[in-house]
Amino acid sequence: MIDPLSEPSTVSSTGASAAPADGQTSVPSGELATEQSDPRYSQIDRLPTEQIARLMNQADAAVPAAVAVVIPAISAAIDAISARMGSGGRLLYVGAGTSGRLAVLDASECPPTFGTDPELVQGVIAGGPDALTRSVEGAEDDAEAGAADLARLEVGPLDSVVGVSASGRAPFVLGALAEARRRGALTVGLSCNDGAPLSAAAEHAIEVVVGPEVVAGSTRLKAGTAQKLVLNMISTIAMVRLGRTYGNRMIEMSAMNSKLADRAVRMVSDITGTDRETAARAVDEAGGQAKTAVVMIRHGLDAEGARALLESHGERLSDALSG
Repeated sequence: MIDPLSEPSTVSSTGASAAPADGQTSVPSGELATEQSDPRYSQIDRLPTEQIARLMNQADAAVPAAVAVVIPAISAAIDAISARMGSGGRLLYVGAGTSGRLAVLDASECPPTFGTDPELVQGVIAGGPDALTRSVEGAEDDAEAGAADLARLEVGPLDSVVGVSASGRAPFVLGALAEARRRGALTVGLSCNDGAPLSAAAEHAIEVVVGPEVVAGSTRLKAGTAQKLVLNMISTIAMVRLGRTYGNRMIEMSAMNSKLADRAVRMVSDITGTDRETAARAVDEAGGQAKTAVVMIRHGLDAEGARALLESHGERLSDALSG
């Protein structure tokens, strides 16, 4: 009998793999790594709760290692995305089902974390907003809808479009990437299978192969975790490259509630070396903008003067402080 808690076998991850130009593959859907049934998990319905929890935890532990294998591909995509965003382009994620929900989640976290305009990083999910909370049957199979959504957003040459699909086959995502490429946008494909059609459809291919799920075919598990880790890297590192952090601090955040206000005061106090009272006063005068408050204290300016100095240095705090 197979020990369900034995060490999981190592699953390799690769970067872009060759796939037919028409986006099709000779591998039947049932043979995809993400669709396989692993015999180690075949009797989980008979196991005690703690054993199942340990089994899932053991499986999840392999995901970061799979992501690590494709960091060169991830990094190349981020550099290309950052270059376009630095010229005024947007970052658009496109996905269906779990992948689409993760895409929308990552995009929605950028404004509160990095102070971005909601239009700068957007998530597009097959089936629209209704698909965030319930399944919209057939939505992921509609390639024309994917293309139409990208056309509606008037995607252009400065934009970057990241298609997210665990199988790497979702027609909605493939249709969206085809439209993005037609319009001259940068395209990235994030999937969890080797040789995915999505990889052939994109300029930058990221394939994080995490293997069969504990519950066969349930790609909200390891595949979902892998996609979230990669999306975290894409949005976070792009914002770092764009100067929207100061060191590892969320300097672009605005103090919109009590928790964020306290964080802003602590951050301004730590960066400037001043007391909390002075930092709190500066944050208040800056309208909750921590970055502006730092410049006010360091250069002895009022809020208007601090904002003007930041603007003259491309909104980069490190340049404004050293200039």
